[in-house]
Amino acid sequence: MKLRRVYFVCRRCHGGRHAADARMGVVGARTRQAERMLCLAGASWSFAQASRYLGELSGLKVSAGTVRSVCQREAPRIEAWQGCPAASETYRKTPGIDEFQTDGTCINTVEGWKEMRVGVFAKRQPGEPADASQWSTRQLPSPQVRVAFAAIEDHDAFAARWPIVASRLGVRTSAPLDIWADGAKWIWERAQFHFAHHRGTLDVYHALEHTSAAAKGLFGEGTEEARRWQDLARDALLVEGRAGIERLVDQTRVNAVRGGQRAALSSLAEYLRPHRNRLNYPERLAAGRPIGSGMIEGACKNYLGRRLKQTGARWLIGNANRMAALGSLVYADQWTDYWAHLN
Repeated sequence: MKLRRVYFVCRRCHGGRHAADARMGVVGARTRQAERMLCLAGASWSFAQASRYLGELSGLKVSAGTVRSVCQREAPRIEAWQGCPAASETYRKTPGIDEFQTDGTCINTVEGWKEMRVGVFAKRQPGEPADASQWSTRQLPSPQVRVAFAAIEDHDAFAARWPIVASRLGVRTSAPLDIWADGAKWIWERAQFHFAHHRGTLDVYHALEHTSAAAKGLFGEGTEEARRWQDLARDALLVEGRAGIERLVDQTRVNAVRGGQRAALSSLAEYLRPHRNRLNYPERLAAGRPIGSGMIEGACKNYLGRRLKQTGARWLIGNANRMAALGSLVYADQWTDYWAHLN
């Protein structure tokens, strides 16, 4: 269907406009519904792919440059809306246990590779109690609601956002917030600073990576002895937590006579030492809570990596941050709420 619009010009001031645009919801050359489609496509695919797929799927023919300009113009509006009380209403009303996860992924920019830091607040109901034998097969409830944010900036600036976002969502900094993360020192230092009463858990997969490296250093890669010791270390962590893994390391030291073996054990002990109180896997399993930071890993891979790390892409930092704001809206299931408030 093709439409023709009449353009009116004032004889006195020479200003002009299409008089029917306001009634039809047209902004510039597009309706807000069309811009919504462009933003969703631009957040999901490269701008060139978005242009092509929109034509195939809906018959909406726009250039890659148009998709880019619409997406980048919408991002500041999204960030402004996320600071409004209405944007946090769904999160506040949803029951569940508050949790926070953070990580980063490297993005290719015109200034070289830069780390984009990502944070996700979520609410989740507890699952069924489990033991160590069920840790990798149990079915945990999915988060009922998520709010994500990301930017290429230093960790001090990024961490300063955490209590601001938490306050908007009704998460009190004095509350026992559940936090999962890898072993990055800056994360746990700032978690302690901003959320002094948090309940921290070292991501179990990062812990197991280090026990695997220790097993290889002790007995050689691919050996039966290395596999057996790795299984013992995993069970020690999941069944007894800190006490179990520390006892296993001490017992293994007795027969670790070569320098490489002692170095492998020392490396593992040094990695785990700052996280002694975060190896609380038995308690988390029994409470039906997660012990891994899979949610943030998925956010980095799916809504950032898939879109921003495409072959040949090199971003201006400001443009990458705008696309991160757009993508976070899609990832956090706030897409419908955002566009509904514009109607």
